[in-house]
Amino acid sequence: MIAAATVALLTAGCGTEVRKEESGLNAKLIEAAERGDTGEVTRLLKAGASIDARDGRGRTAAMAATHGNKPDTFRALVEAGADINIRDDRSDNPLLYAGAEGLLDILKLAIEAKADTKLTNRYGGTALIPACERGHVEVVKELLERSGIDVNHVNHLGWTGLLEAIVLSDGGPRHQAIVRLLIEHGADVNLADKDGVTPLQHAQKRGYDTIAGLLIAAGAR
Repeated sequence: MIAAATVALLTAGCGTEVRKEESGLNAKLIEAAERGDTGEVTRLLKAGASIDARDGRGRTAAMAATHGNKPDTFRALVEAGADINIRDDRSDNPLLYAGAEGLLDILKLAIEAKADTKLTNRYGGTALIPACERGHVEVVKELLERSGIDVNHVNHLGWTGLLEAIVLSDGGPRHQAIVRLLIEHGADVNLADKDGVTPLQHAQKRGYDTIAGLLIAAGAR
């Protein structure tokens, strides 16, 4: 009985050490990914680090590489089998964060890796909506032309990408280009916000004459 108990304790102790070692490898993996050390990422994966392990913020290595804007490392993780759809504690994942922050190279890689475009951020928006708001023209173009993203998705605020490109913009050239792209890719120009205010009404209220003209030409009322 004593011998059996001793073996059990030793086994438990070994298990604890193994978990600590694995946890240490996982932490190093995420740190290496964020700083873009692809060689170290590869070495740590071979040493037994878990590719989809998370840190204290819920980030995987792929998410950390996205935060660091390290496309080469991100690509290596994708090729190694990383799950790029996992969302962190802020409900961000690589596609969502890259869309919001205008990280075009990582966004392209995420699209190529078939990232789920239906997943939403903490505001209930897809990657397209904050990209429209922040004037990331090339990101919007990439999402509309190369992914299956819903151009008319409505977030928790009751806004589509088109509405955010008007309501939360300066109405300048970048947002004009985004409105044009959205219209070309099937945006509903009459889809109002939760208060019943249409994109055209928002544009006219703000004096965004060029955007208003684009909307009218597309059948807005």
